[in-house]
Amino acid sequence: MRRLAPRTLRGQLTAGLVILLAVACLAVGVTTALALRGFLMGRLDEQLTASGGRFAASLEHEATPDADADDRPDTRGQSEATFGARLLAGAVTQAAVVDDATDRPVQLTTGDRRALADLPADGRGHTVRLSTLGPYRLIAVQGDDHDILITGLPLHPVEDTLHRLEAVEAAVFGAALAATGIAGALWVRISLRPLQRVTAQAAGVARLPLASGEVAMPQPLPDTDPRTEVGQVGAALNHMLGHIEDALTRRQASEERLRASEERLRHFAADASHELRTPVANIRGHAELALRRHGPVSAEVHHALERIDAESQRMTRLVDDLLLLARLDAGRPLERETVDLTRLVLNATEDARAAGPEHRWLLDLPEDPVTVTGDAHRLQQAIGNLLANARTHTPPGTDVTISLTADTTNTCVTVSDDGPGIPEDLQPEVFGRFVRADRARSRSTGSTGLGLAIVHAVITAHGGTVDVTSSPGHTTFRLLLRN
Repeated sequence: MRRLAPRTLRGQLTAGLVILLAVACLAVGVTTALALRGFLMGRLDEQLTASGGRFAASLEHEATPDADADDRPDTRGQSEATFGARLLAGAVTQAAVVDDATDRPVQLTTGDRRALADLPADGRGHTVRLSTLGPYRLIAVQGDDHDILITGLPLHPVEDTLHRLEAVEAAVFGAALAATGIAGALWVRISLRPLQRVTAQAAGVARLPLASGEVAMPQPLPDTDPRTEVGQVGAALNHMLGHIEDALTRRQASEERLRASEERLRHFAADASHELRTPVANIRGHAELALRRHGPVSAEVHHALERIDAESQRMTRLVDDLLLLARLDAGRPLERETVDLTRLVLNATEDARAAGPEHRWLLDLPEDPVTVTGDAHRLQQAIGNLLANARTHTPPGTDVTISLTADTTNTCVTVSDDGPGIPEDLQPEVFGRFVRADRARSRSTGSTGLGLAIVHAVITAHGGTVDVTSSPGHTTFRLLLRN
């Protein structure tokens, strides 16, 4: 039944209207049929009461051969199919029915006789079905000879009248329901036009690219009459659209300010990195020159020069990383050439093995070389940063596995280790800039917090993706490049 029920509001309203009208028609039909039946039964009872059992009494006198004709009751004027019977001592002695103005004897079955014998002689009408005649309305009265006189009229005229009434009501009510259904559907359709406009407005707003920035909001709905339900919905939708438009305007202004701020920050990083390269190179050159100088130098001065050289090298790497990120943010085009990714993985692994011999470096490469289109130098840097990240943030003796797989659409490089893992709260921002796993550690390791940010920027510039899954004892970085 739930599947058969209409789903739309228009269908539900129309169906509800038709159902209510059908219930009303049924109530009217049942009431009129019952009232008419009661009226017709009352008329029959009146006729039977007025007859006073004359027809049944005439059967008694007709049954006496020596009865004088003047003493016999007059049976003329009896309705066609009038039934009469006489009972004496509970047994039916005579039974006849008027047929073409003559008395025709009726053959009664045992059940008919029992039903007539059980009929109370109270002068009230009772309905009895006789097997040979059908349903009759019977009335029994006491006769003058201690007998019971029964007179009856057939019920088929009443039933025929009721059947005709039911047929007429069914036709009239059916036509009324059909007309009401059509007219109601049209009326509901017209009445719900404002709601359809509200739906179309909401659907149009849902199709707008609200997340993309500035959008043109639709015009407000005209249906805002607070006295109607649809007007209340329309007013609420207009109010909501106003809030959305205001929020979008504010967000657009905020995004523009943010983009301007980011653009200024990128320019500053690029300019600062570019400007810092020369003085840092000079400081490093002077430190190296001082370290090569022969002659007596105190241990403190020699240590200071070594620290200057180490920090200048670290600053050089930081400046280079910042300058690279600034160029990638600015959309500088990368080299587009065929790159032997297998060779890049092998070279990066050899470099990592040389830098971290205390780790176990494992390779899982396909038999055939894997090639992609991209910038070989930047891809080498991205893979090297992942291996350096594994070496820096895992203890000695950790297994680091580098695997390379390829299919018809994608090439995947994964770097896995069985180290302590990345803290769960840090994983969502692990590819951010200046993000460190150990925020309290010293900078003696030389980490700038830009390694994974460069990996993300390089792979994104190649149209690929990079992600990480980590738990205690297992961390996997995955680079995915599209062929």
